[in-house]
Amino acid sequence: MKQPGLQDLKLNAAKQNPMYRYLMVLTISSAVGLQAWRTLFDNFAVMVVGLDGEHVGMIQSVREIPGFLALLAVFIIMFLKEYRLAALSTLILGIGVAATGFFPSFGGLIVTTLIMSFGFHYYETVNQSLTLQYFDTATSPWVFGKQRAFASASNIGIGLIIFVIAPVLDFNQIYLAVGGMIVAAGIWSFFQNPVDRNMVPQRKKMVFRKKYWLFYFLTFMAGARRQIFIAFAVFLLVKNFHFTVREVTLLFVLNNLINYFISPLIGRSIIRFGERKVLSCEYFSLIFIFLAYAFVDSKMLVAGLYILDHIFFNFAIAIRTYFQKVADPRDIAPSMAVGFTINHIAAVALPVVGGLLWIIDYRIPFVFGAFLSMISLIAVQRIRVK
Repeated sequence: MKQPGLQDLKLNAAKQNPMYRYLMVLTISSAVGLQAWRTLFDNFAVMVVGLDGEHVGMIQSVREIPGFLALLAVFIIMFLKEYRLAALSTLILGIGVAATGFFPSFGGLIVTTLIMSFGFHYYETVNQSLTLQYFDTATSPWVFGKQRAFASASNIGIGLIIFVIAPVLDFNQIYLAVGGMIVAAGIWSFFQNPVDRNMVPQRKKMVFRKKYWLFYFLTFMAGARRQIFIAFAVFLLVKNFHFTVREVTLLFVLNNLINYFISPLIGRSIIRFGERKVLSCEYFSLIFIFLAYAFVDSKMLVAGLYILDHIFFNFAIAIRTYFQKVADPRDIAPSMAVGFTINHIAAVALPVVGGLLWIIDYRIPFVFGAFLSMISLIAVQRIRVK
């Protein structure tokens, strides 16, 4: 029998860490909430609320405001431990999702989206921080990959559930049921204590250092590029290619099934090949994916592009693991909060601008996404780690 290598032993040790299970449960809950919200949102917005491109762009911009304010997490953890903030954020996410169907108007969607988004973005900020603190450079890419894999698996489950119940229940009932499950997970997490008392203490103040400039820049570009996809890819499927709720759900299920198997491999590839090569592959591919979004006229092809886009999005794990290799360990928590804010600077404005450009020609936002990918490809060549 083949003996496990050093890397396998490290990964097995990571699985035994109490923080591993804690973050996995909350990551699954967070992913289910966002996936259900996104699966239903465009059809809910078009079919029930009667919104158009500029309204959707406005709501998507509002959805990113909490991400822009993620730096406030630095001040919150002065009074509330990070793992407790993760639990509270999950609870708030569940409340926001559960309330969405009760307010079928433009103003109502803005309010419930803000609540849901505060929970999601603050959990993601704390999750990234805790993962980089509790798992070293030899295991953190794999842990991030496993988180993506488990999130994908849970998304398949919620996707199948929505597919089955969509003809039977209305939007309000589905939102309420999913939100209730997430609230239950948030309550469970308040009774857990996965803390390691020997961890390096984190600075409880804002950290912004010149030596981290490449991390900041890549994070900013990733936020801008990613937001174009989030705001307009599914809207393109519904508006231009007339995808139904069940078709969108099936696409999400297939996408998550593929990513369940691929995400851990991406984490291992970062460990093996390094951040620069992995990110170069992502950005080079995204140039062509965005251009294809703008010009294909096949329903099957655009669905394939959506899946490819998601696969390459997982490569962005390497931005955080690159930071882990060059950063002072005490800077991780405040830097993840600052990084999340930087990631969302462009994300707050781009959906509104993109929505206006969509009215002129729906291709313009996607061509701009290809341009951003090219700039990122050039910048990532500056990555240097020991």
